[in-house]
Amino acid sequence: MIRNGVKEMISKKMENMVANSSAIRAMFEEGNRLAKIYGAENVYDFSLGNPNVPAPEAVKKAMIDILNEEDPIVLHGYTNSNAGYEDVRQAVADSLNERFGTSFAAKNITMTVGAAGGLNVILKALLNPGDEVVVFAPYFGEYRSYTNNYDGVIVEISPDTATFQPKLDEFREKLSPKTKAVIVNTPNNPTGVVYSEETIKKLAAIMEEKQKEFGTEIYLISDEPYRELAYDGVEVPYLTKYYDNTIVGYSYSKSLSLPGERIGYLVIPDEVCDSEKLNAAANVATRILGFVNAPTLQQKVVKACLNEQTDISYYDRNREALYNGLKELGFECIKPEGAFYLFVKSPVADEKKFCNAAKKHNILLVPGSSFGCPGYVRMAYCVAYETIVNSLPKFKELAEEYK
Repeated sequence: MIRNGVKEMISKKMENMVANSSAIRAMFEEGNRLAKIYGAENVYDFSLGNPNVPAPEAVKKAMIDILNEEDPIVLHGYTNSNAGYEDVRQAVADSLNERFGTSFAAKNITMTVGAAGGLNVILKALLNPGDEVVVFAPYFGEYRSYTNNYDGVIVEISPDTATFQPKLDEFREKLSPKTKAVIVNTPNNPTGVVYSEETIKKLAAIMEEKQKEFGTEIYLISDEPYRELAYDGVEVPYLTKYYDNTIVGYSYSKSLSLPGERIGYLVIPDEVCDSEKLNAAANVATRILGFVNAPTLQQKVVKACLNEQTDISYYDRNREALYNGLKELGFECIKPEGAFYLFVKSPVADEKKFCNAAKKHNILLVPGSSFGCPGYVRMAYCVAYETIVNSLPKFKELAEEYK
């Protein structure tokens, strides 16, 4: 098609998505460019949430054992169900039941291509064009694209920059008869905040109230790639206990340091309205979105490693060093309770200018506007401890520019 004398090669929707492509990836690529010029050890890249702690040794052993022992035709073939191997799904359900006192079965689990794949599957299964998906700023920016994939509409709840807990009064006001889903992410990317049990109970009560008022079903989608990354003994509530229409999306990207293997799952409990149809829809959505089934080798690996965890003491040491170091230099930030991100207030209103100033010191930060929260920057501290220690003198130089 030719418009205004210009030949259009890609869809209009994709044209907009390309134009607004991830600032996180852009910064990561900038880090690679600077590393070639100055040396990787002289670039302080806090852009990408890519785990720097290796997967547990049991993961490597499981992969080798499975490859040596399983019939390769079966192992590398399609699964009987698009939802994944039944024995893997049952093992996941049993593990959850033991940990959280739930009563899931294999039928409630759909193995997914990571948490991102899982969110796309469930939004494909739920959304009609124009349906609203509510998110709490700051939030993972890809939620916009995932919702737009199915012609849904994102509705943002503005951030409470004092606590970064959800603004529940505004939440109540913005729910509407068009609201189909609410996405929560706790521990949160980008703040590291864990939503308290009190917050979850209040949020659930509001959703129950609005379901009755509108005569509709509103689904709570809990995006949980950081569940196991919680510090100082903080408890992360398991949301299916608080609200019947809860769906959980999980990834092993962080808990087992396997982001590139793309393996996770959805939980659709029996308590969810029309759960049988929704589970069937998730199964079909897995196929028609082109995933077909989650990676078969990785399904077997996670079954063998359900009780394994990444050693988060590495992240905890980084958290303390970075948080305390930046606070001493006068930067404002809330101490994260989970995940591996620090959300820092920019010393100037336009945080993109601050990111550009930091870049001159070879410090790479992600602007908060990417997360629906301008005026802040995100730092991923899943980096070498030495990177944090060596970056602090550079942050001191940066801080001097704003005094």
